[in-house]
Amino acid sequence: MGRRGVAEFTARRRAFEIVEEAAPGDRPSQAFDWFLIGLITLNIAAVVLETVPSIHDDFAAGFHVFEIVSVALFTVEYVLRIWVAPEHASFRQYGPVGSRLRYAVSFFALIDLLAILPFYLAFLLGLDLRVLRVLRLLRFLKLMRYSAAMMTMQRVVYDERRALVAALLIMLGLLIVASTGMYYAERHAQPERFGSIPAAMWWGLATLTTVGYGDIVPVTLVGKMIGGIVMLLGLGMFALPIGILATGFTQEVKRREFVVTRSMVERISLFEKLPPSETARLTRQMRAIRYDVGAVIVRRGEPVESLYFLAVGDVDLEIGKRDFHLEDGDFFGETATAKRVEDDLMAIASSQCLVMALDLRDLNPLINRHPHLGVRLAEVAEERIGAPPADADHDAA
Repeated sequence: MGRRGVAEFTARRRAFEIVEEAAPGDRPSQAFDWFLIGLITLNIAAVVLETVPSIHDDFAAGFHVFEIVSVALFTVEYVLRIWVAPEHASFRQYGPVGSRLRYAVSFFALIDLLAILPFYLAFLLGLDLRVLRVLRLLRFLKLMRYSAAMMTMQRVVYDERRALVAALLIMLGLLIVASTGMYYAERHAQPERFGSIPAAMWWGLATLTTVGYGDIVPVTLVGKMIGGIVMLLGLGMFALPIGILATGFTQEVKRREFVVTRSMVERISLFEKLPPSETARLTRQMRAIRYDVGAVIVRRGEPVESLYFLAVGDVDLEIGKRDFHLEDGDFFGETATAKRVEDDLMAIASSQCLVMALDLRDLNPLINRHPHLGVRLAEVAEERIGAPPADADHDAA
């Protein structure tokens, strides 16, 4: 690599650290994040305020200039994120072009694109695309990148997607059954309101969701009986998705003392060749735990049921009579995974630690999908089990 290539690589790596990683203590990175958060907030406020006729008439020119400046800044941000995409650990294996293409179709990259696309469509096509201007509100979703709580909720929705879809299907089934029953009960008494099943669905939807507008009500005895049953069912069914999300969010908060982010998983060397889908899955599967100085992470004689990754801090590891000192980025527990020697393993936090744990029930399927991980874990286990005791070298010396 020539001087120009080295310089470009160094600049791209530094830009990646500022734009994507937001490392603690990195002031340019933190300033970049806070600037974007402020800009996004002002854009949302502008979209809302310019719908007030009096404010829009007085400050129309200001709103237009602010929109141009905002789009220019968001465009620079988007181009920067595309440029530094090869620095993502999960994309490196695809090369400069492939990594950028894969990043371009990721969730946040699409949100970034949709946030600026209406402006360029109106400018290039010369059309007044006022309907597309509502897409500017998608800039609000850009805040998810900077909110751990919103990222947690995103994971909860994804993790509970099957239960949420099941609740939606049940709700849809009840809507069809209720609308059909009301159609046959009320079609002669109120043909203008219940003349078809689709027409009756408005009443069914308003009743099941407990909104109850009251503009359409049953008048027959059978219709009132059906309406009463649907009301009772609606109370339970409308609360079901909320209960699923609330339970999932509570479990997520309790399970994680700090939030495992995708960038944290990508920095683990063991997982650097995994595709983005696997990295995203690992982000949801890992448990994050905080340990104080002297805390026992793994106790000798107890079964080890997880593979541990040290995010921050130091750990003293004992395997039989051999001692190891682990620092940020190291992992342990592979001996139990590969050799089942958990009786000889003990890990103690020698400083305040942040540890990410991946349960064996999640690790084993991952190894089945990517056998090279099992080979690497076996190699590390063999090195540690077969390493000479810590005092052996001293005695030899």
